[in-house]
Amino acid sequence: MKTLNHSLLSFLFLFAATMLLNSCKDNTYEEITYKANVPVYMGLDEFRGAVKRTSPMSLENPGKIYFKDNYLFVNEYHKGVHIIDNSNPSSPAMVAFLEIPGNVDIAIRNNILFADSFIDLVAIDISDPSNPVEVDRIEDAFPNVLPPIDYTYPVYGLDFSKGVVIGWETKDVTEVVDKETGFNNNKYLEFDGLGVPSIGVNQVSISPSSTGISGSMARFTINTDYMYAIHNNNLKVFNIASTPGITTGNVIGLDRQVETIFPYDNKLFLGTTTGMMVYDLSSPATPAFLSVFTHINSCDPVVVEGNLAYVTLRSGTQCNGFTNQLDVVDISSITNPFLVKSYPMFNPHGLGIDNHILFICDGDAGLKVYNAADPMNIHMNQLAHFPDIKTYDVIPYNGLLMMIGSNGLYQYDYSNLDSLQLLSHIPVIIP
Repeated sequence: MKTLNHSLLSFLFLFAATMLLNSCKDNTYEEITYKANVPVYMGLDEFRGAVKRTSPMSLENPGKIYFKDNYLFVNEYHKGVHIIDNSNPSSPAMVAFLEIPGNVDIAIRNNILFADSFIDLVAIDISDPSNPVEVDRIEDAFPNVLPPIDYTYPVYGLDFSKGVVIGWETKDVTEVVDKETGFNNNKYLEFDGLGVPSIGVNQVSISPSSTGISGSMARFTINTDYMYAIHNNNLKVFNIASTPGITTGNVIGLDRQVETIFPYDNKLFLGTTTGMMVYDLSSPATPAFLSVFTHINSCDPVVVEGNLAYVTLRSGTQCNGFTNQLDVVDISSITNPFLVKSYPMFNPHGLGIDNHILFICDGDAGLKVYNAADPMNIHMNQLAHFPDIKTYDVIPYNGLLMMIGSNGLYQYDYSNLDSLQLLSHIPVIIP
């Protein structure tokens, strides 16, 4: 029988003693105070009763735009919608402000305005634009997690048992942390976005008398009795034939993050972080996949005219792209789209197309206007450039260009392409 030598026995004894002492050692903690951004909550009951009409207010942080029946609807980011009488584009008149907490986008069918409100979808009667009234709501239409929803569970680092986040404020935060590890005794919740990922709207493809027009940065749109909404990597279908009585239909899972949606010729063109996807609406309740045009990682709004799709790719976004360009894509074979040509840009955002006239919001480089009749030589046919405007998105309509940016709302007459004329400007006023 073999025995352990004295040195080995001593080592084992010391090792065991050390482990025993460590296991018996009490953790030591210290209290630290630091400044942090903390969420400001609105209770769910208050949130769901907060849609109301108020007096007109100035543009402060404008977002997306929508046009219908000589009215312009301008989103005030996460606050609501400016309602503007645009029957005279040279002198647009503020009519009212519609408070909608968490709003980013709208779409309109007949006299019903559909809007996102953080996690909910609300329907608002605008028969009298100066006196809008909420008439329907789907709670949790755009949840942070797939249903069923448990509001006691923290999502994206936010505890929804407290309500919805309507803002952030800087406060002194005090907590007790382990001096050895630096971790606190409580579960650490990391913030990953303000509330719910926003959704939006886009230009309608049929029945222009019953629906309106919006820009290319949209994430939901309307076709007949259905509204299509982009939410994260899902395409959600809502039946809006009856209001009240909106119902949620199909939810189509997509294999990529979707940024925008554009309807054209009974199809949906989805701008994603990695390409353009096309869905068929022959059966409106169940959109069917047709094709995908793949590009490098980048945010990419899409507009379509005839057999060509125009896609802008930009850097400096959550899409992690480093390319700034315009792609022209041939969709004459809708199941096999292919790249025609790419053009370098500064930092393009939204775009619009009307009878071969292409409008590009090139970020801080301003508004650029091209004759795109020859897709191989677009860069050689620039019609106008307005460089001193920080641009975001446009709606071209029958010779009138409506453009939104961080400087405010601009309107141009482009009926004479040799001389585009500024008609009006509603500036941003920061209080």
